[in-house]
Amino acid sequence: MTPTAAAAAPAPGRILAVASGKGGVGKTWFAITLAQAFARRGLRTLLVDADLGLANVDVQLGIQPARDLSAVIAGALAPEDAAIPCPAAGFDILAGRSGSGALAALDGAALGAVLAAIARASTRWDRVVVDLGAGLEAPQRRIAAAADTLLVVATEEPTSLTDAYAVLKLHGQDRPGGDARIVVNLATDAAAGARTHGALARAAETFLRRRIPLAGVVRRDPKVRDAIRHQAPLLTRHPDSVAGREVEAIARGLG
Repeated sequence: MTPTAAAAAPAPGRILAVASGKGGVGKTWFAITLAQAFARRGLRTLLVDADLGLANVDVQLGIQPARDLSAVIAGALAPEDAAIPCPAAGFDILAGRSGSGALAALDGAALGAVLAAIARASTRWDRVVVDLGAGLEAPQRRIAAAADTLLVVATEEPTSLTDAYAVLKLHGQDRPGGDARIVVNLATDAAAGARTHGALARAAETFLRRRIPLAGVVRRDPKVRDAIRHQAPLLTRHPDSVAGREVEAIARGLG
């Protein structure tokens, strides 16, 4: 490769994994909205639905993908060929396949193919947002550790806080010094969101010796439910919604 060709090679984009210890915290909705917020800033963005067993990005967006991640795992398609555009949201999607087998069931070679696909995608898109399945199994942990930034979505519920702490603990073991941040979703108000983050941050600093910053607070907003019910991206259906503006602020803070 000539020096000129090397200089022209695309710089790796930023990989952001979105995780939660439990379901029901709005993780997938947040991943979709974050991807759209990046796209609205002019960043070429790919959303990867890595929850193979319960993939639902396509359901929330009302699309029926003809290609998905299983083709990449099988080696039939490169990620850029398996990705499909989502014009309503302005970003591309590498869909999962609901019922095709949970991520936890992947063997080492298949998981390696997923990791390689995400890494390859980061050279072709400015931002790669990976929606991880809820849980703490080894595959989720490996993808989280490979990401540049891990965003852990939590709510004010005690069980959510406990599970989010477990995700942070394992991430600290898998990626010492890695960048992990908290997103408080479905907050009653900004102060309640700050208290939720404070409780997690104190536990992490006391017991894990980690400082976990707050990526942002997203308040409870009835327009989110409306957008999901209509299978539409929030920032398309309700661009000036409270929750939409708060996710856009999180996107700006992430660079």
